[in-house]
Amino acid sequence: MNIIEGNLVALEGVRIGIAIARFNDFLTRSLLKGAEDGLTRSGVPSDHIDVVWVPGAYELPILTQKMVESGQYDAVITLGAVIRGATSHYDVVVNQATSGISRVALDAGIPVILGILTVENIEQAIERAGTKAGNNGFTYATNAIEMINVLREVTK
Repeated sequence: MNIIEGNLVALEGVRIGIAIARFNDFLTRSLLKGAEDGLTRSGVPSDHIDVVWVPGAYELPILTQKMVESGQYDAVITLGAVIRGATSHYDVVVNQATSGISRVALDAGIPVILGILTVENIEQAIERAGTKAGNNGFTYATNAIEMINVLREVTK
């Protein structure tokens, strides 16, 4: 049996794009710090990381698609935070953002990491953006590195 697994060390020259939502930026900025930490600890130089801001999670799919189409990146990480409120707006934003990013990911040919917190309340969001539950941004970053490496192994 042949087992292929990606490692968490970035190959030389890896470039990462981060598409990030400004809405709930007190959370997304924390996710960004976690992602930057995960990428640099994996060996990605900070000047090989491009961060592009959009107004909210709803706008992430189109930016992600354009970043993928540019051919500049080995992976694109999306970062956002959507917190359930009293209206159905949450469901619309979450469904459209996640399905749009998923569609881009399937067509991309490179890893596209879905890094949108979809939570019921602010406490859950804060836990996932750097307190008790750790910083999901770090996990999204290491997932990107692992996927770059495993896809290279599978396609060589």
